[in-house]
Amino acid sequence: GAIFNTLCLTVTKEPSLTFASQGDELTFAYQIRTVLGSILQHPLPDEMETKRAQPFRVHARETEKSKMKNTRFQAMHHPFTAPLATDLEALNEKPESCRAQAYDLVINGSEAGGGTIRIHDPETQSQVFDLLGIDEETAEDRFGFLLNALKYGAPPHGGIALGVDRWVMLLAGLDNIREVIAFPKTQKAADLMTEAPGQVDHEQLRELNLRTAKVQKS
Repeated sequence: GAIFNTLCLTVTKEPSLTFASQGDELTFAYQIRTVLGSILQHPLPDEMETKRAQPFRVHARETEKSKMKNTRFQAMHHPFTAPLATDLEALNEKPESCRAQAYDLVINGSEAGGGTIRIHDPETQSQVFDLLGIDEETAEDRFGFLLNALKYGAPPHGGIALGVDRWVMLLAGLDNIREVIAFPKTQKAADLMTEAPGQVDHEQLRELNLRTAKVQKS
C-alpha cells in the first residue's frame, strides 16, 4: 500500500474516454509521473532509484475489430508469455484478469529492461492461441514446430532484455536516448549517415519476388 509522502496516480480507460491505441493510457500516466517527478525533484538529480514492476496482465480484451476472425483478446506482451500458476483457472473463466509471469526493471521512472517466463506446456499454449483467435490449423501452420517441441518436455525458461542505451542515458543524466546512440534515426526513421531508407533497384526486387506500389495519401 501507499505510505506517507507517496503520490498515487490512477488512469482509467472507459468507453467514453478513448486512446489512440492499446497502452496509450500507460504512456499518459508515465508522462504525468515524469513531469511531476521533475517538478518535485523526485528522485533527486544525483540519485538512481530502481524498482521491479510486476505483475502484468496476460491479455486485454479487444476494443477494435481485428484482422483475424473471432479474435476476443490480444496479448499484452507476446503470445508465449506464461500465466502465473495461481491464475491458470482464470485463463478459462476470466482471461482479462489472468496475470503474467512478466517483469520490468524501472530506473528513475524509465523502463530499463523487461522480460517474461515462457509457456512450456503445449496445452496452455494452445489455449492461449485460441483466446487470441488463432485456430488450430493456423497455429499448426505457424507454430507447429514450437507446439511439437513442447510435447517433448521443455523445461520452464525465460529471460530479460536490458536496454543498455537507456541505462547509459540515465547514468549520463540525459533526457533523450538519441544522445547516446552512435547513429540515431530521425523522427521519420531515417538514418542520416547511411541515407536509409534508400532506393532499391529492380534487379534486387525481382530476385526477392517483390514489387513496389505507390500509396495514395487520403
